[in-house]
Amino acid sequence: MTVFVCPTYNQSPVHEGLATPHPRATREAGRQTRRALLDAAGRLFADRGVAGASAAEIAREAGAFPSQVTYYFGSKEALFVEAACRGMLHAAAEVERAGRRTRTPRGYVRACVQTALASPALLNFVEAATLVRHRPDLAPRVRETFARLHLEGERAVAESLVARGWQLRAAPATEARGFWASVLGIALERAAAGDAFDDATADATVQLVLNLYTQPRSGRRG
Repeated sequence: MTVFVCPTYNQSPVHEGLATPHPRATREAGRQTRRALLDAAGRLFADRGVAGASAAEIAREAGAFPSQVTYYFGSKEALFVEAACRGMLHAAAEVERAGRRTRTPRGYVRACVQTALASPALLNFVEAATLVRHRPDLAPRVRETFARLHLEGERAVAESLVARGWQLRAAPATEARGFWASVLGIALERAAAGDAFDDATADATVQLVLNLYTQPRSGRRG
């Protein structure tokens, strides 16, 4: 899937203790610093969540200054939302790649569900979607990510139908929306249940999505 990363600011980074941008800073250096902060934030937030990683830790991991977190993103919460959305779209790309390696509708749906649930990005995205209830200024990024998930998911399903001769009882857009609603819900339930989580929930999701597929006609690949 096409990965959406929000545009880079054109300004040069502000170094800690300086009132003006460093004279040698370039636009490319700014992009690299911003990317490094997103990469570091993605790793730390995946392990600790938004509350467990400080801006100073993220900056140190990225080889940047703590002030650059605020400069490029405005706040740690804004960085978390950006990193969570970015990670979610990367996870969606992994799901699509896993689906391409399958040969039957059941294998396709199971691979997509299992690959999605194996990614820590899902829970971070759920947390970001919850966070923006109290930070409406950050909500557009989450809405854009949902829209991209649905659009790219619809495309991937439609391509599978054409390439493999599969059929759906619903539109590809319906399958894509239902898939992501289901797996994000499972990620939330699993986080709350911990060790008590019942894997039958994931199996039920596979069957729920699979029910949208019909048996391929004779002579078609399945």
